Amino acid sequence: MKKYPLRLSYTAKSAIWGGSSLSEKWGKVFDGDNIAETWELSVREREMAVILNGDAEGLTLAEYFKKAGYGCVSPTYGEGDRFPLLVKLIDAAAPLSVQVHPDDAYASSVENDSGKTEMWYVVDAAEGAELVYGLREGFDRERFASAVARGEIGSAMNSVKVRAGDCFFIPAGMVHAIGEGILIAEIQQNSDLTYRVYDYDRVGADGKKRELHTKKALDVVRPYTEEEVAAIRYSEGAVDGMLANSKYFKVRKVDVDGEEALTVRDDSFTSLLCIDGEGTLTHNGEEYRIKKGDSYFLPAGMGEIKISGMVSIICSEI
Repeated sequence: MKKYPLRLSYTAKSAIWGGSSLSEKWGKVFDGDNIAETWELSVREREMAVILNGDAEGLTLAEYFKKAGYGCVSPTYGEGDRFPLLVKLIDAAAPLSVQVHPDDAYASSVENDSGKTEMWYVVDAAEGAELVYGLREGFDRERFASAVARGEIGSAMNSVKVRAGDCFFIPAGMVHAIGEGILIAEIQQNSDLTYRVYDYDRVGADGKKRELHTKKALDVVRPYTEEEVAAIRYSEGAVDGMLANSKYFKVRKVDVDGEEALTVRDDSFTSLLCIDGEGTLTHNGEEYRIKKGDSYFLPAGMGEIKISGMVSIICSEI
């Protein structure tokens, strides 16, 4: 089957903390109370991206892989394998729960799942917006557990003021929470495992407080130094312009004002998530429009593609 830029559908989700930016400013459509997040590159049974253009229009990505050959993901990807990445847009009108994700070893043994390391690129942030990024200096697992038991979790959390353009790499085991007034692009391992440790005593749609997963969270939480995070974030080498170059994913932001060339190598697909502007993708003489909010899957081995216009894109690979 033909290899070309595949424009993808998204899956929208509501949440108690969700906002209105993705509908009002990004043109996302959903019949829920709000749009908390859109899953822009997703190969999961319940959240499966569908191709919206070209010869493969109407196929799910999983169906396309089968028809085009699994090498369009990577040379090592095969039938039955878990797709490696999940790419989202997340709009927080209220703070998300304070949470932590397990690593691959814990997730495999306890949940029969994969772990979750992720990265946040801050697309927009209200003035003074903050997020939780790790534990405060001096807090280890035991001291954090004690603070949780005393109802004093705030004393343990490292809060950071953010603005558009900031980037945060969050390895498995790091405590984190997106704060009010922040919209992010999230690139992560393809896992939905989240252990909530604090949720502001909020009540869900069923009238009950949302479930916490304190024991599991305390099993996996750990402190990180800046050097430890950087070692994971750039485990495949520090390269100029790369937001991350890890064993989990490689991410960079491409800002085009005119024309730029991009090469899709044989060893990995490329995910394009447009976060601003509009432009054109040109491949083999054919043009494909791209605008803010669009997500494209570029099959591995597709070769050179030209991006023209005035556009900002998050490019992710494995």
